[in-house]
Amino acid sequence: MEHKLLNDWLEDFLRQSKLRRGIILSGNIIDLNFSLNRQLQNLNDILTESLKQQGFQHVVFYSRVGGLSGISSHDWQQLQSNFASVSETIHGDEYDMGDDDDNAIQQDNVSEPKNELTPADFFAVTQHIMLNDLAPRVAFVIDWSNYLFGQINALSESERGWLLQIAQSLRNAPTAMTAEQIQQPQSLMIFMSQGATHLPPSMYLGNPQFAEVNIPLPNRNCRQHLIHTHETVFKVRENLSIHSRGLEDLTDLTDALTLRDINNLAKLSRQQTDRLSIEALVSLYRFGKKASPWEQLNREKLKTTVATIGQRVKGQDQALQAVNKVLIRAYTGLSGLQHSSRSQAPKGALFFVGPTGVGKTELAKSLASFLFGDEDACLRFDMSEFNHEHADQRLVGAPPGYVGFEEGGQLTNAVKRRPFSLLLFDEIEKAHPRILDKFLQILEDGRLTDGKGETIMFSDTFIVFTSNIGASTIQPNENHKKIAEEFQNAVHQHFVHELKRPEILGRIGEANIIPFNFINDKRVLITIAKAKLEPLKNRLKEKWQINDLQFEDEEKALTTIVKQVNQQNGGRGVLNALVTCLFDPLAQYLFDDISNSSELKDQTLLIIQAEDSANFDFELK
Repeated sequence: MEHKLLNDWLEDFLRQSKLRRGIILSGNIIDLNFSLNRQLQNLNDILTESLKQQGFQHVVFYSRVGGLSGISSHDWQQLQSNFASVSETIHGDEYDMGDDDDNAIQQDNVSEPKNELTPADFFAVTQHIMLNDLAPRVAFVIDWSNYLFGQINALSESERGWLLQIAQSLRNAPTAMTAEQIQQPQSLMIFMSQGATHLPPSMYLGNPQFAEVNIPLPNRNCRQHLIHTHETVFKVRENLSIHSRGLEDLTDLTDALTLRDINNLAKLSRQQTDRLSIEALVSLYRFGKKASPWEQLNREKLKTTVATIGQRVKGQDQALQAVNKVLIRAYTGLSGLQHSSRSQAPKGALFFVGPTGVGKTELAKSLASFLFGDEDACLRFDMSEFNHEHADQRLVGAPPGYVGFEEGGQLTNAVKRRPFSLLLFDEIEKAHPRILDKFLQILEDGRLTDGKGETIMFSDTFIVFTSNIGASTIQPNENHKKIAEEFQNAVHQHFVHELKRPEILGRIGEANIIPFNFINDKRVLITIAKAKLEPLKNRLKEKWQINDLQFEDEEKALTTIVKQVNQQNGGRGVLNALVTCLFDPLAQYLFDDISNSSELKDQTLLIIQAEDSANFDFELK
């Protein structure tokens, strides 16, 4: 039998059904699954078929709303007739259900979708069968048991009564002792729930009569088997025959999808006028978009990486070349992260380290714009805000029962809303070490499970970490190669010796640690200053209707301003110098001398430098 099983959980479940008297079957209970003979079936059908093959005479399903199913009215009445008086058992002092008055078991139509069988009635019959060694062997399946009990910490009198019935059924059930008895199944109770945490812990914790079996998302073998059996149903460009690349790729692209999802994918493919690629089909199903930005990342576009990003990031040619190499390596598949990759990890991961204000964040934004066509695709997380032990809950969401559970996590919500994005984790060294465990999972598996139990995929994201590690001790000099080595050593020292988490660097990859240089070249600082002036000109035109902003001698003025910049502050120092030397005096001029914006309409504002100083006056030209 074992070689036929596609589901590991089913093997474990059948093993436990021979050992225990209570099983919690939780997890992916709403999905289709493969039976013992590899037929795709509903879970209830699989349980019925498998348990009856184990020797159970009846498999009875019960839920508070649906009532009984899986058994006829006649057979249910036969179970009741196994003991003298069910009503006495129910209404006796031992089973006082408080306010529950309607405890009479309905004799008719118990197999209909809805009936009046209360939980107290059902558990009374269950208890009698469990305690009676001569009764038929029955598997009682309490379906949707996560809706059976209310708030765990505030159970009603009735709910505590049900727990008592369950506990006594398990504690007092006869124990198989002889070799012959051990070979036979014993009646058991199966609680099907989307999460074990919805059931009162007192029911199962520390109870050897209970076992927990989790139904995970379908494994690779299950997904591949279903896709292959649907080969003629799928309407896609690729070949899905056994051992084909198309079958392998679609199997990997459906990671974290259920078998129902895969069935829906096949339906969706039949609805399309033209055959889609498997990537476009999965993208359409998951995100409602046929075109993935990663499919548009082609050779011609990659040839322009340095030139395109270099328009915004100045003085970091070495970093630009390193980023370009990473993208080319990913595209060609040598890193295993190209868009048709079987890996479900993020498409790329980079670690930018260097002084403040040298363009690390700007490069990340430029990269987001280059890859996804929109700078807003850069989702930034300031890791200094995640420096306490339980900050990981802000990223993935609080667990059930805790404040903020309904809101979800900042990171998981962001990726759910925008799966094609660049995730920028700024100043990663300031995050609490516990947060790093989440990044390990993202970098390795490409997924996170949020507080609500939903799996969020990161396989279409690109991740960038930034850090100032070493910036306070490494001094600027002209030897860029030496500076790069010092920053790389500082990162290695921090993660290996201080945090003792070398596995983080292992996941990112040494080749993906990109040091940034100090900006020593005055020409670069002037270029940055010119770039910072453009937003100022646009703002003056928008608010004050000024036609243009001009210097008497722009080169001289900007050279004077950048002399005020500390090299260790980089581009941020340029902006600070501009604010001090130019923006503040300009604001004062507009405040003191201009009473109405109409005075400046279509005018040119001239900036006059007082000799070689960093003092500036203004007049209309």
